[in-house]
Amino acid sequence: MSDTSADTEPDPPVRPAAPRADSSRPRPQFGEYATPEEQRARIQEPAPWQQEPVAPVMTDAPAPGIPASPAPAERRPRPVDRIVTFALLAYGLVNVVSSVPAFLDYGAYAETLLSMLGVDVQITDPAAGRAWGVAAVIVLAVGWCATAVVSWWSVRRGRLTWWIPLVGGILFTFVSGTLMAVPLMNDPAVWQALVESAGG
Repeated sequence: MSDTSADTEPDPPVRPAAPRADSSRPRPQFGEYATPEEQRARIQEPAPWQQEPVAPVMTDAPAPGIPASPAPAERRPRPVDRIVTFALLAYGLVNVVSSVPAFLDYGAYAETLLSMLGVDVQITDPAAGRAWGVAAVIVLAVGWCATAVVSWWSVRRGRLTWWIPLVGGILFTFVSGTLMAVPLMNDPAVWQALVESAGG
């Protein structure tokens, strides 16, 4: 009698039957019954609590009909303007320094000025003009310092500057010259000689 157990093959393992879908529920489509984590894993999006809130950027819209103004262009350095500015400041400084001894010696200054005007007269009291000479020196020195500061400020901001030392030099030279002329105008002899010289 042959062994039938050796001739027969073993039965394959039995797989468990899949749970039967509930007929009362419709068949899920597109992951409707998936958990939020499973859905996010599929679509590769971060969870709401993982997203950083982005503040809305508020921009002022230009008024209708008015074109937006272009951004201001950067001010370019002007080498020629700087050279002229510093040259005028240097000339002004030399002028101030050379005027100090002339203004403080009022007698010699008045004699030189009157000879240039073609008037043969001498000032009555040269010592009275010394205070006016000191005042004129102070005006020139303070004026040059103020002009240099304003010019440097303008150069640093890239603005056109050459006219500042020019105007400053003319202005403060005129003021100091007026101060130096006061003693001459107050001297009756000098004033009479100037009037006669002007009348011919």
